[in-house]
Amino acid sequence: MRCTFALLAILAAAVSALGCSARQVSFVPPVQEVSAQPLPFKGRLVDGDPGELPAAVAMSLSDNSRVTFSYREELTHDERHVPLIVSAFNPATYAGSPLGDFGVTAFASLSIFDGDAVLGHYTAEAQVSKSYSIYSEPTHREVDRAVRAEVRAKIDQQLRADRDRLARAADAPAKPAADLTQ
Repeated sequence: MRCTFALLAILAAAVSALGCSARQVSFVPPVQEVSAQPLPFKGRLVDGDPGELPAAVAMSLSDNSRVTFSYREELTHDERHVPLIVSAFNPATYAGSPLGDFGVTAFASLSIFDGDAVLGHYTAEAQVSKSYSIYSEPTHREVDRAVRAEVRAKIDQQLRADRDRLARAADAPAKPAADLTQ
């Protein structure tokens, strides 16, 4: 009985010493900071939330334009957890090792129309994952915000790369959709 008590006391002291010295650093993948430029034309938002747009589109909104934008984001959540029976008896758990992670995948699509003609269609996907331990846990909102920023930045990059073609397509008379997407 004394040996068991002594062993438990030593184990508790070791766990508390390791647990107090370990600290997990929270990390969100950096989003490329690129200054967004407005599109070479103005457009109306017909589908999507004005507060949740890529910066280039948000800067190009107008209430009276023949060009329209349709933007959509979809998020999927994934969580991985170490089983409690495993983590409870693993000393690394008390030293701050990860117990699992929260992952979010975002898929975004932007379509730009001039009447019935498609001026452009852009899609992007981004993933962000953050691990957690018994000492720190990210919020779902924090991970959602990071993945949304990343996927919007990817759409902005595509718009910037396609800026010249978009300007020509918006100035050209209406053509069938197949001609403008190439």
